[in-house]
Amino acid sequence: MFFNCIKLLARLAGHNEQIIFNETRPTMKIHYFTLTLATVLFAGVLQAQPVNPASAANPLLAPKPVDTTPRLAYGQMMKQGEKTIFAPCRDQSYALMQDVSTDQFVTKALNMVGLESGKKLYAELLGIIEGGTLKASGINMAKTEGRCQLPGTKEEAWRASGNEPGWVLAAGGQMVSFKQFEKPGLNLPYTPFKREGKLALFEGATEAGKLSVRLENTLCRDTMADAVFSWTATVTANGQTYKGCAWER
Repeated sequence: MFFNCIKLLARLAGHNEQIIFNETRPTMKIHYFTLTLATVLFAGVLQAQPVNPASAANPLLAPKPVDTTPRLAYGQMMKQGEKTIFAPCRDQSYALMQDVSTDQFVTKALNMVGLESGKKLYAELLGIIEGGTLKASGINMAKTEGRCQLPGTKEEAWRASGNEPGWVLAAGGQMVSFKQFEKPGLNLPYTPFKREGKLALFEGATEAGKLSVRLENTLCRDTMADAVFSWTATVTANGQTYKGCAWER
């Protein structure tokens, strides 16, 4: 086949020299100029071929783009020397954390609850894992000596809490539930919180009362729980306002 290609290329070149091939003997007589020209043309044909004809003919075989969408990572964290170690929940592996947030926002938040001073933390960070490195671009929450928590489900999209007086709010699935310690709770039908820039808003009312929830995407520190959260919460229940922190589930 190789010999046929050279013969064809020689004809295309318009050269009249005769090329003699003896395929049964180890030697052959080839005019030097014709062989050189044919070789150059043949090399040009090879270089014109696509790198991966199969992927060009079938897009399904082409390389797929890497998903760089940040997702919540749940795990334990601690500082070892200059390195920050992140160990995912229910996993024997670990990753080094690299803070890629604006102005090192994630590191500042973690240091608020003792990362720099050597405390072990439970943290939920927003980021992507590449080659053994967790590139953190945001934080959902972090607390000192906290245990791993299960990620939220469709039954719970938000959780918020506050102190003095103590209260807790859970929202998702079919219900928004607001409870105060040693007082009757307030339950309303759930609808997705309305997003407006850095705000997440909810309002509802039943015969038992009226509830208004305002969550702002600003860092919130709970000193009593020794924790930091990504949302600040203001809840008004039956005319009384409560302050606290919130996080997404």
